[in-house]
Amino acid sequence: MATRFAVSRLCITRSRSIESTWRATRCFSDDRGRILSEEERAAENVYIQKMERERLAKLKQKAEKEKAEKEKQSSDKKTDGSL
Repeated sequence: MATRFAVSRLCITRSRSIESTWRATRCFSDDRGRILSEEERAAENVYIQKMERERLAKLKQKAEKEKAEKEKQSSDKKTDGSL
């Protein structure tokens, strides 16, 4: 009797463990209906953040370059006017 109780208790614990594992690996769906796992979603987020950082770095370099050109033009105008 005790063995039967222990076995039945083990089965219940095991099924709860499987249930909690399934809940822990929640899945998300993208616009196409495909399901993404948490790992895929995290990798996608990292990729998006990397691309945004690169885009912002390019915009920053472009702005700095334009600012340097404006300063050069304004300094050229000042030196041309004083001659």
